[in-house]
Amino acid sequence: MGSKPAKHREEHVLIIIDGKGQKEIVLTKSSYSLGRGHKCDIRLHSQFASRHHATLLKRLNEDGEFYYRIIDGDSEGKVSVNGLLVNNQKVLFHDLKDGDKVVFGPQVSAVYQYRQYDVFPTIPPDDPFDITLIDPAMIQADEE
Repeated sequence: MGSKPAKHREEHVLIIIDGKGQKEIVLTKSSYSLGRGHKCDIRLHSQFASRHHATLLKRLNEDGEFYYRIIDGDSEGKVSVNGLLVNNQKVLFHDLKDGDKVVFGPQVSAVYQYRQYDVFPTIPPDDPFDITLIDPAMIQADEE
C-alpha cells in the first residue's frame, strides 16, 4: 500500500479590521476593489474609508510566484481621500509581503498574510486496517 505525498498549499489572505469587527478573506481573484461603496468586492465598514479606497491586483514576479499589489484609489487613477499607509509609510502603491499592515483611516485597517502549508492525506474511515487502541488507564472506573 503506497502512501500519497503531501500537497503543498499557498494562500494570500487579507484580514480586515473595521467597524464591523474582523474578517478574513482568502484572495484568489485577479483584482479586488476595496472601499465603503456597495459595489466594492471587499467592503470597508467605516466612514473614514472612501467609496473606492483601494485596488488589489494579482501580479506575477520574475520567479513565477504570485503576489498582490495594493494601489490607492480606483483603476482610473482617482485616489482616496485619506490615502494608504503601509507599515506606517504613505504610499500610492505597494507590493504586499507577509505581515504588511495597511491603514485606510482611523479604526479601519488590514493585515496581509502569505500562508504556505502542506496538506497530508488522511486514511479513509472505512480502512479495514484502521484500528483504535484504548488504553485501560484512560477509562476512569466509577467510584462507589
